[in-house]
Amino acid sequence: MKQETIERIRKFTDDRDWDQFHSPANLAKSIVIEAAELLECFQWNDEEYDIQHVKEELADVLVYCQNLVDKLGLDVDEIVNMKMEQNEAKYPVERARGNSAKYDRL
Repeated sequence: MKQETIERIRKFTDDRDWDQFHSPANLAKSIVIEAAELLECFQWNDEEYDIQHVKEELADVLVYCQNLVDKLGLDVDEIVNMKMEQNEAKYPVERARGNSAKYDRL
């Protein structure tokens, strides 16, 4: 995410004095709630969906994720790269390519 977008999210929260409501638990709950709303976009049809609605719900998830990153003092690049290293070890290309099985079943 661009730094200017991150700053806009932070300013939005600061301007409304909402940080007081942003405990890690509340933010995690909000991420799950918004993710469920994103999933709802595809509830009855996997191929026909309102892309604008998808974008709005996905944006809500991303905003709450950024808020949680800020609350916990984390670095997005660091945690994503850490997780990618774990995933690369669990899902080696030679076993996982074209296979949707969970790592313990490869």
